[in-house]
Amino acid sequence: MNPINTLPIEGLESVYDALAQAIDQAGPEKAELFLVKLALLNANALADAGVFQHHVQAALQDL
Repeated sequence: MNPINTLPIEGLESVYDALAQAIDQAGPEKAELFLVKLALLNANALADAGVFQHHVQAALQDL
């Protein structure tokens, strides 16, 4: 993972807000499907299955 490609705090806040709004828009019955679709789109944009697997493991920490 290249730190040059990281978002500043303001960018992360914007992404968080957009994600929260999209989850609300999808509703409880479709939130899981939305998150899976979003994850697959982002994995495709990353074009690196190893980095994606690392992100999955990082997201599982401290749930």
